[in-house]
Amino acid sequence: MPDNKPMPLTTTIPLPAAHALRKLGRDLALARRKRGISTADMAGRLFVSRDTLWRLERGDPTVSLGTLVTATFVLQLHDRLANLAAPATDGLALSLDERRLPQRIRRPHP
Repeated sequence: MPDNKPMPLTTTIPLPAAHALRKLGRDLALARRKRGISTADMAGRLFVSRDTLWRLERGDPTVSLGTLVTATFVLQLHDRLANLAAPATDGLALSLDERRLPQRIRRPHP
């Protein structure tokens, strides 16, 4: 079971992003365990050490994006990752688009 000790951040990232990474790591660990994949097997499939896998599962921001993407592929979660920033579900962008619409549209004069 992963420890819940605070992880020292070697990079500066916003606190909400650090919390999101920790949750993502815990969720990946849970998905791995539910699939019955050992840490040794998962690390082998990711071509990383078990230490790197543990860092990923603790939400360490220094683990490579490639390792994260490969983990989602192994766990068959990569489709969700592919839609992470999909324009159709980007609430902020959609509201900004709506605000930029003109209040009224004038007919051009002939």
